[in-house]
Amino acid sequence: MSAVRSEARDSAWAPLAAPVFRALWIAQLVSNLGTWMQTVGAQWTLVGEPNAATLVSLVQTATTLPVMLLAIPSGVLADLVDRRRLLITAQSVMAALAAALAVLTATGHTTPLLLLTLLFLLGCGQALTGPAWQAIQPDLVPRNQIPAAAALGSMGMNVGRAVGPALAGMLVALSGPTLVFALNAVSFAGILVVLVRWRRPESDRGLPTERPIAALQAGLRFISASPAVRRVLLRCLLFVAPGSALWALLPVVAHDRLGLSSSGYGLLLGALGLGAVIGATQVARLRHTLRPTRLLAVAAVAFGIATVGAGAIHNEVVVLLLLVVGGFGWITGMSTMNSTMQLLLPGWVRARGLSVYQLVFMGGQALGSLLWGLAAGWVGSETALLAAAALLGLCAVSTLWLPVKVSSVDTTPSAHWPEPVLVFEPAPTDGPVLVLETYRVPDEMAADFVHAMARVGRSRQRTGAMEWRLFRDVGAADRYVEAFVVRSWAEHMIQHQVRLTAQDQAAEARVAQYTVGETHTLHLVAVPPPHPSGGLMRP
Repeated sequence: MSAVRSEARDSAWAPLAAPVFRALWIAQLVSNLGTWMQTVGAQWTLVGEPNAATLVSLVQTATTLPVMLLAIPSGVLADLVDRRRLLITAQSVMAALAAALAVLTATGHTTPLLLLTLLFLLGCGQALTGPAWQAIQPDLVPRNQIPAAAALGSMGMNVGRAVGPALAGMLVALSGPTLVFALNAVSFAGILVVLVRWRRPESDRGLPTERPIAALQAGLRFISASPAVRRVLLRCLLFVAPGSALWALLPVVAHDRLGLSSSGYGLLLGALGLGAVIGATQVARLRHTLRPTRLLAVAAVAFGIATVGAGAIHNEVVVLLLLVVGGFGWITGMSTMNSTMQLLLPGWVRARGLSVYQLVFMGGQALGSLLWGLAAGWVGSETALLAAAALLGLCAVSTLWLPVKVSSVDTTPSAHWPEPVLVFEPAPTDGPVLVLETYRVPDEMAADFVHAMARVGRSRQRTGAMEWRLFRDVGAADRYVEAFVVRSWAEHMIQHQVRLTAQDQAAEARVAQYTVGETHTLHLVAVPPPHPSGGLMRP
């Protein structure tokens, strides 16, 4: 009986048992449908204009360019402010913009410039909410259900991509684009209702809010000092860059090689969407038998097979079947990388880390699509697709020496540092702060100690240290001194109370195995230079 309950908790649909996640997932699915319907309506609005080809292509640019421009700032913002309130504000503004587009279109006041401007602003709203949406998932479901939640999120996006354009095509044909724009505005209502009713626990530690630039730098330091996170970003780029060839060249395959109409191209996209839905229902089961590294290899092989089919096979039915396999591979890879990132990132930096992941994903897809389009112009679409498939094969093989590891990372908060003993209270902006930690290490344990301290050094840098070094005292053979610098007293207090995790505590516990006696800690705050008037200048 317990085994049955455990399987139910880990199934593909398990996150839907959480009421808030279920409500948000349904609301987001409806909103995704509205977004894709809006895209079709916008394109249809512009097809009768002069230079229609250019204007229609700018629709995609207007909706995706904001993600490239705002991914990192939106991640910083989502870590600094209450994510629920950020989502409510952004969704409300987006609903108002969508409603304005519907009204302007109904009254005949929508010009190409106005349409593209409104689409760009709506894209900015999506860019601002992207990291926040992903960062709240660990607040909604247990840690072991995060992979399934990521897969369900990806499935919702693919269902919207597959069904939304088809619905929009029928509605536009019946009544024009105004109805499509109006339905998109209404689609935001469900999300707003769920977010307003959700009572997310607030945490107030009485610490000053980080400044945006300092928060950005802290996030980048975390990533640079986290090999596991950097590995996921590398694997994302290795998969997305060649994988973008199929998405970029599929219209050419449909029109030139298979001789299909626009509805036939929609059928090809539907096959990818069907594969994605199948993959979302199976990825949780696959995780019981395959580690994330193996799942990424399977994803690369599956999407490579679909890419070969699109580049070498002329039978429409066979291509459709292979695209189902490709859709399975795409969602398996995307959900695995997304969930792995969420599991590796502590709550205080989760949105910033996910925004970098989003930038790598979108940038790799955008640049890859451009390069594969140019390659197809030089050597033909068949050769370009076969080359991309070969690179996807290399991507799968590279998992043998470039694996991802998540099982050993515990991001549970752990405020295990004792509070410093103070004879005066530094101002929050005082700094930089130099922290010195003294260890006594027997000579026979020195090599193991130094090796263990390398992990501690990365821990210090992940949690806020701008610089870190380990020194040996030339006046005492067994004495080592660790030194690290933090930007300000406020950031050091945030490091004490917010940023430490069980992973950091484990690294320090390992060091303690090679030391004797008690460690001694000094906190030194930089003294500001003298002011010309005779006082001290504050930084």
